[in-house]
Amino acid sequence: MTAIAAAVPPAAMPGVVKTTYRDALRAAHRDALRRDDRVFLMGEDVGRYGGCYAVSLGLLEEFGPERVRDTPLSELAFVGAGIGAAAAGMRPIVEVMTVNFSLLALDQIVNSAATLLHMSGGQCAVPLVIRMATGAGRQVAAQHSHSLEVWYAHVPGIRVVAPATIEDARGMLWTALQDPDPVVMFEHVMLYNLEGEIAETAGATDLDHAAVRREGSDISIVTYGGCLPKSMRAAETLAADGISAEVIDLRTLRPLDDETILKSVAKTHRAVIVDEGWRSCGLSAEIAARIAESALYELDAPVVRVCTVEVPIPYPRHLEEAALPQAASIADAARRLVNHHG
Repeated sequence: MTAIAAAVPPAAMPGVVKTTYRDALRAAHRDALRRDDRVFLMGEDVGRYGGCYAVSLGLLEEFGPERVRDTPLSELAFVGAGIGAAAAGMRPIVEVMTVNFSLLALDQIVNSAATLLHMSGGQCAVPLVIRMATGAGRQVAAQHSHSLEVWYAHVPGIRVVAPATIEDARGMLWTALQDPDPVVMFEHVMLYNLEGEIAETAGATDLDHAAVRREGSDISIVTYGGCLPKSMRAAETLAADGISAEVIDLRTLRPLDDETILKSVAKTHRAVIVDEGWRSCGLSAEIAARIAESALYELDAPVVRVCTVEVPIPYPRHLEEAALPQAASIADAARRLVNHHG
């Protein structure tokens, strides 16, 4: 938002509407279905039920069963069908209810979707988008609270994105559908009810660059997805303590935007990486390694990681909250780092 626009209350600005992350995703689907006849949506309960998280509610009535397709309960089958449709020239959007269910389709995604363009010598692209909910916070216990984004970000041939704002929820889908490679889109379950304002004319957004969501000078907080709101709240708390935190939203997890990360670290000389995935062999470790490889002498203190405790996600609310990164734990880590000497 420009300095002029920022001076005007959003509700008073012409062409600005209130919406939610969920509704922004639905608008993105509607826009893609209208703009390109090759686009269709498929997955479990995306039609009559309106989607497990109500993202596709109403789309069946508007576009019909040929373009909003309910599938059998077999991720391996319908993800594979989506890959075949993409290879044949369609532009499928495949919804997998949650990331843990996507494990049943790993062979299709990793062995087929990610490799076909390479193995065909560039002759067979797989331009599909696989959407899935990720993350914890809803008390659905260990088997439905995974954050496995790094599993997919590990694989060449896949682009991995994580919209953390209403604008990106609205704009990432169309851009992703233009990519010749498969795109896996992770939507954090705790963001679906996120409310905010967005321009009526909002459209496609960038998938190649991270975003600086808050400028700062003392420390860089690097995060993505469901941890972005927590990191923003932590930055507000730190500001009250006289610590200026810069917050980086990665947006795309593969390929990572090293330039934005390293530029921020060169400015603040300290970095906290916040990742809801587990610490061991996680995305936070990859980012920390890249900072060490390319900006070691810019650092005034070691890189710190705030990750989920290495246990299966507990069901009781107080234990689930204790296991996950929270605004308070992010702020505490940043304070310790700023006060680090030598």
